[in-house]
Amino acid sequence: MSFSTVIKDEVTRIDASREELISELSAIVRNSAIIDKNITIYVENNGVARRIFKLFKNVYEITPIITVRKKYFSNGLSYILTIKHHVNEILDDLSIVKNGKYLNIPHDYIYSDEDLVRAYLRGLFLVTASVNDPKTSKYHLEFLVDDNEYAEFISNLLNENGLNSKIIKREKKYMVYVKEAEKISDFLRIIKAYNGVMYFEDIRIYRDHKNMTNRLNNCEQANMDKIFLTASSQIRDIKKLYEYDIDDLVDDKIKVVMEYRLKYPEASLGELSEIISNETGNKITKSGLNHRFRKIKEIINNIENKE
Repeated sequence: MSFSTVIKDEVTRIDASREELISELSAIVRNSAIIDKNITIYVENNGVARRIFKLFKNVYEITPIITVRKKYFSNGLSYILTIKHHVNEILDDLSIVKNGKYLNIPHDYIYSDEDLVRAYLRGLFLVTASVNDPKTSKYHLEFLVDDNEYAEFISNLLNENGLNSKIIKREKKYMVYVKEAEKISDFLRIIKAYNGVMYFEDIRIYRDHKNMTNRLNNCEQANMDKIFLTASSQIRDIKKLYEYDIDDLVDDKIKVVMEYRLKYPEASLGELSEIISNETGNKITKSGLNHRFRKIKEIINNIENKE
């Protein structure tokens, strides 16, 4: 079962006031119905079909006719709900049609307060939306609608709740989408899919922690690589001093550094300075070590340049 289906199954069990149910039903009919002398709604989710059946029965005391069909080229079923009675009154009440004229955007009584907006977005989600499982590589919530003006309306509803949605044209339809993980979690909270929120947040936090761990590991590995390359370069320079037979010409402080670098080839400068300070009783800092290694490098460069 997909994550979208799990969320839809959860929100189909939500109780609400009659006004909220009208707002929810308005979004459902606006986006999934064919309207002529009847209202005919096509859905592919059994839970959503039962929800729509219940909404019409509870709000308008009408029992839709349900037809179940097997989908071509798959084992799934599609559900067709037909309303044949009081069609004009229902469409007027849902702000789908007014005075015989189709309304692209519903009147504001459908979304006039926070609870009605939640209900409208819940109905919209049931029939137009999909949301990626947070376990997948990308966070993505989308609504596919049929009109640019309506897409702007939906995007505004989402963005009034701080969801940072955007719109893109997709073939003959328009996709309103949200990409940020925290915003998708906020949307699930808005439509009261609280179990979905907890699951989403658990996975998101785990993924964020894992990504942070990977970044720290990569950073640590990069530091280790840097330490290894620096130490290798220092050891090469020291060995060249021996090859050129001039190791006796350097001062005693540099000789100590040469001795301990060869003895501890994998130590960082910080570790090496601590080892030398502890074992010799003469404190030396990282910058002091760096200065002595630069002196060795200068001696080698001068000899090689003369050659």
